[in-house]
Amino acid sequence: MISVCLVDDQNLVRQGIRSLLELSDSIRVVAEASDGAQAVETIPQVKPDVVLLDMRMPGMSGLDVLNALAPRGQLPPTIILTTFDDDQLVLAGLKAGARGYLLKDVSLEQLVDAVKVVAAGGSLVAPVVTQRLLTGLERMNNDFTSLDRPDPLTERETEILRLMAGGYSNKEIAGSLNVAEGTVKNHVSNILSKLGVRDRTRAVLKAFELGIV
Repeated sequence: MISVCLVDDQNLVRQGIRSLLELSDSIRVVAEASDGAQAVETIPQVKPDVVLLDMRMPGMSGLDVLNALAPRGQLPPTIILTTFDDDQLVLAGLKAGARGYLLKDVSLEQLVDAVKVVAAGGSLVAPVVTQRLLTGLERMNNDFTSLDRPDPLTERETEILRLMAGGYSNKEIAGSLNVAEGTVKNHVSNILSKLGVRDRTRAVLKAFELGIV
């Protein structure tokens, strides 16, 4: 059972998402927060498997929540939920540690699939990084730590990075390449080290920036 925390300042939105998720027998909503401050307090206590996070909230925004929890190592896998197709905000959220992004009008199937992918260690970066986002990435300062001149990746590491960009988890990558999951984890660690980034999402963003994928 995948535990989820919903963070949104609109009660109707939270109720709607909760109702959708309750139709799945593999996901359970264990906590809700109606603003960013409550989220920063609730998430470390509940330790959900996945957070669904609204970005635009009065007071403490979703981006503020990410920036508060990620440096402390208290940020679970997080999906940005927004009604705004705001490229710069999405990029800022991804760079702050979110694993992906969905508009609030997603279908039940899309929402459940997204939660499962992120809970399994995958990311939803690929559907996000449209041409507009890539353009935004060029305009936006790369404000997360990474190496300006990363060490070259091996052919296998590049292959795995491309699968990471597709949102695949380590288990799915292992199945695709017919190798052990532990082998994939080792490769992912090497990729993060060579790119000088701390997580998968930043690795994928760095790969797009460098034209690797």
